Amino acid sequence: MNSEQLEEGFEEELDPTQVVHQEFVDSKVITLKQRRIQGNIYYHWRNFNDSHQQRGQVYTDVPCIADGEEWQPSIAYLTPQLLKHYGEPDIFPQSFPLIAEIVSLTDLAEEVIAKAQMYLHSGSEEVWLIFPENRWIIVTTSSQQLVFTSGEIIYTQRVLRGFTAAVDDLLV
Repeated sequence: MNSEQLEEGFEEELDPTQVVHQEFVDSKVITLKQRRIQGNIYYHWRNFNDSHQQRGQVYTDVPCIADGEEWQPSIAYLTPQLLKHYGEPDIFPQSFPLIAEIVSLTDLAEEVIAKAQMYLHSGSEEVWLIFPENRWIIVTTSSQQLVFTSGEIIYTQRVLRGFTAAVDDLLV
């Protein structure tokens, strides 16, 4: 491989674009802070699931179909009932029952809220919108929206019933 081919290969690997709605767009850059928060939520949901013998599964960056398109929530929980019904296909055929999306500084509020609504209309029962910089977690269901902030205890509304955690433990 000559230096020109090597340079082209690096450019392809570093290309921050992806195809969305048949157009090239900048892909979302995930920061270390966002990955840490993603790991914290995964850990707490998974620990609760396992210690309470819920028999569901927790995933990160897993594809699902919502509103006729493929999406990848930051964190998703699959109930044992849906796991038994669908198994673990390559792409889950609907939104996961419990989803958490970590919001980046470049995300627009209207788009994030629209995405949560789209998940809810496509099978989700509960969506968490995590705002790391503001230290907010907005929990939305089809009938309510709750805001949890630093110093408060967050709890699930419909899925993983009984789960609680300090907001600060999730956002550290």
